[in-house]
Amino acid sequence: MQTSHMAKESTIKREWLLVDATDMPIGRLAAQVAAILRGKHKPTFTPHVDTGDYVVIINSDRVILTGNKMTDKYYFSHSGYVGGDKHVQAKIMLEKKSDYAVERAIKGMLPKNALGRQMFKKLKVHKGATHPHEAQNPRKIKLLGGKA
Repeated sequence: MQTSHMAKESTIKREWLLVDATDMPIGRLAAQVAAILRGKHKPTFTPHVDTGDYVVIINSDRVILTGNKMTDKYYFSHSGYVGGDKHVQAKIMLEKKSDYAVERAIKGMLPKNALGRQMFKKLKVHKGATHPHEAQNPRKIKLLGGKA
C-alpha cells in the first residue's frame, strides 16, 4: 500500500528567492509568486502546511498593466465610517505605492485564513533594485510572462 507524503514543519527546507518585476504584468507576477509562497512548486507540497519559500520582489515600480487597466482599474478601500470609501486609480497607485499594489495582488491569490496570513509574511516587496535581504543570499529566478 502506497501512502501520501505529509510535510511537517520540522522537515520543511525554506529557500530565499529573488524576483525582478521589471516589465512583468502584475497579475502574472502575482499568480506565480503566490504559488511559490504556498509551496506548490515543491514535490513535498501539503495543502494544510506552509511549505513555501521566502520571496523578495525588486523593481515593483516597473510592473505593467495590460490593456486599459491604467485608467479603468481602481483600488477601493473603506475607513469603516459613513462615506469613508476611497477609490484610487491604478495609474496613481502604481506611481505612489507600487509595492502595496503588488502585495495586494499577491495577497488576493493566497488562502483567506490563518495559513494564508502566515504565507504572506514570507513576501518582501521593494520599489527599487536594492533590498536589505542580501544576508539571506536569495537565489535569482526568472518567472514566465515577462517581456525580457
